[in-house]
Amino acid sequence: MHKAGDVVLGGLFQVHFFSVFPDLSFTSEPQETTCHGFDVLGFRQVQTMAFAINEINRNSNLLPNVTLGYSLYDNCVNLGVGFRAALSLINGQEEEFILQKSCVGAPPVLGIVGDSSSTRTIAISTVLGLYRVPMVSYFATCSCLSDWQKFPSFFRTIPSDAFQVNAMIQILKRFSWTWTGLLVSDDDYGLHAARSFQADLAQSGGGCLAYLEVLPWGNDQAELRRIVDIMRKSTARVVIVFAHESHMIGLMEEVVKQNVTGLQWIASEAWTAAAVLQTPNLMPYLGGTLGIAIRRGEILGLKDFLLTTRPDLHYNNSYENKLVNQFWEHTFQCRFAPSSSGWVDGGEALCTGDEDLENVETEFMDVSNLRPEYNVYKSVYALAHALDDMLQCVPGRGPFSGCSCATLQGLEPWQLVHYLQKVNFTTPFGDQVSFDENGDALPIYDIMNWQWLPNGRIKVQTVGAINKYVSFFLKPPRSVCSESCPPGTRMARKKGQPECCFDCILCSEGKISSNTDSTECTSCPEDFWSNLQRDQCVPKKTEFLSYHEPLGICLTITSLLGTFICAVVLGIFIYHSSTPLVRANNSELSFLLLISLKLCFLCSLLFIGRPRQWTCQLRHAAFGISFVLCVSCILVKTMVVLAVFKASKPGGGTSLKWFGAMQQRGTVLVLTSIQAAICTVWLVTSSPAPHKNTQYHNDKIVHECVVGSTIGFAVLLGYIGLLAILSFLLAFLARNLPDNFNEAKLITFSMLIFCAVWVAFVPAYVNSPGKYADAVEVFAILASSFGLLVALFGPKCYIILLRPERNTKKAIMGRAQPSD
Repeated sequence: MHKAGDVVLGGLFQVHFFSVFPDLSFTSEPQETTCHGFDVLGFRQVQTMAFAINEINRNSNLLPNVTLGYSLYDNCVNLGVGFRAALSLINGQEEEFILQKSCVGAPPVLGIVGDSSSTRTIAISTVLGLYRVPMVSYFATCSCLSDWQKFPSFFRTIPSDAFQVNAMIQILKRFSWTWTGLLVSDDDYGLHAARSFQADLAQSGGGCLAYLEVLPWGNDQAELRRIVDIMRKSTARVVIVFAHESHMIGLMEEVVKQNVTGLQWIASEAWTAAAVLQTPNLMPYLGGTLGIAIRRGEILGLKDFLLTTRPDLHYNNSYENKLVNQFWEHTFQCRFAPSSSGWVDGGEALCTGDEDLENVETEFMDVSNLRPEYNVYKSVYALAHALDDMLQCVPGRGPFSGCSCATLQGLEPWQLVHYLQKVNFTTPFGDQVSFDENGDALPIYDIMNWQWLPNGRIKVQTVGAINKYVSFFLKPPRSVCSESCPPGTRMARKKGQPECCFDCILCSEGKISSNTDSTECTSCPEDFWSNLQRDQCVPKKTEFLSYHEPLGICLTITSLLGTFICAVVLGIFIYHSSTPLVRANNSELSFLLLISLKLCFLCSLLFIGRPRQWTCQLRHAAFGISFVLCVSCILVKTMVVLAVFKASKPGGGTSLKWFGAMQQRGTVLVLTSIQAAICTVWLVTSSPAPHKNTQYHNDKIVHECVVGSTIGFAVLLGYIGLLAILSFLLAFLARNLPDNFNEAKLITFSMLIFCAVWVAFVPAYVNSPGKYADAVEVFAILASSFGLLVALFGPKCYIILLRPERNTKKAIMGRAQPSD
């Protein structure tokens, strides 16, 4: 809908419900097939803007000698359609908005009234803000739009959701409702409201949320069924809903199916006045609903203007006339020949255009409860007052560069933004209109109650109002030099000032003040730390290598995996114990070595979890003895390999008598007993113990095990290292033995891995704080254990399981060469 003028204002409204095939270019006659589903209230908002502009043009005191025009577009509740409409408005793609040939002149529109959705408004304002084109929304409430850095030319005549959330929390406190459920729509409007509500509710201490659910777009019956089932099973009897009426329709259908009654609903402004929900079949469920509603206003003369809405039967090619025809067909349930919309299913009666709007019962003519329309009215007047203030500027006293003023001929949108920030006027209904530093209007809401009267009628009654600034007028003025210091701060006298004048200084970390006007901050106990507000001591966070954190879980799984693999290999060796390969590799020592490796894997679990007295004592003892047992077996195996090779030479048979089964067992036992004695002396003289370490972080307690005696720990590690080096040297000397004695090569490689891991362990352990020291030690245990397991038993398992033809006496003695 268009009307020419000296200055043109744009508008974005919801006249149709949806778009099937969005038109990619806005021409003077958009395709009829683009938008469907006529919205009578949206059309009334369009007419309200047209009425406001006509009223301003008739007002000799506002914008004298300037005629306002308008260009109004339908967004079809579609982001793409609304976005293209906004770009069309500011780009001037309409023929009537072509600039002068010299490219000098006012832009197509100087400001836009709209949009009705937070999501669309965010997208559009992001672009308009780049060019400082002012946009005044009448229905977008997302608190995110209050960010003046992101949206520097956005204003709105509806309060932000931040205030609506606060109003709802006040209602909860008023009725002592502390256990509530929260439902939100899956868009910017709902998700931002959810975050704001959760944060404000926690800060106010006004209660808790029993559940928070996001209502799906579309007809997702399974998801709606799940949400309503949660509501039915919950003990929370109060449900707060930040959503659009389209979401509520699907939700209430499922509520009726499951017969969920006895709930106290609290509605956001988006569906408080939704007539589609105020029906006899829904009132048993929604009766008593409390809702936050947009401020109601009265617009004198609007009803008479709406009565002038009539179809023009002679200019059907006009889109504006087609829009009126659709409204006419919707209102009187008739159709023009041919139909203007095609949406009337069964209306065979033909429209004459002479039907009487005054005698038909329709929402369009009910001007007793104007809410979004009142915001549209205020938005238009805000732009008009800003323009009027700008044109009254006196040259030489202007706010722009060189004290200049803006002119109508060279008017820039950013200049209008400057004046919009300073707008302050009062509507004929008595409401003040101005914007704060974020472009937000004065927050005023009505509180509505849905009443189901005994006679069956439904009445939405105003039962209260919330105005953020009312309390300022009810309190006496304050006269103090300095405001009281809140808890968490201390008073510091100002030099040279009376004692009533002081600064409030935040308590330092670890100290608090719990009273107002404290002169000192007190230190928290040893195991406590100050909170962010510095008004109470809270227990310090604890840190240790836990089974519940990702690092601890990974190490635990790796340890158990190694234990399992050892068990599997042991089972393979026992099952194939009669085969030449197992017998030739000293099966008894191999079994003992596998058992010791299992103990090595399992002892790493003692380093995970909160340190206790017994775990601190046992972890290093178990670790030291297990690894000595493991390395002792390897050392004895190496010595046996050397003895066997020596015995195979002429005159060397006597060497084997020193390495019989009893001697092997005895050697392992003696070497392990020495480590056991070292651990015993260490535990008796200076035992490891759990310790709460606060040196790493002031606000955190690190639970760790102190070794007690550093010498004892060093001797334990040194003894393991001595045996490992000895095994490595002996195996290295035997590395060139014939292939039938290649066990020495495997031992050499395994001990090389073992020594490399533990050489790297020492500096890493020393430089790792807290739980990471335990993690480094566990990693070293697991890495060295896996290295021994894979190097010593990997090739043998490969031959036993996959190459049985090589598991023969001839192959092992080197008398046969099995083919690969």
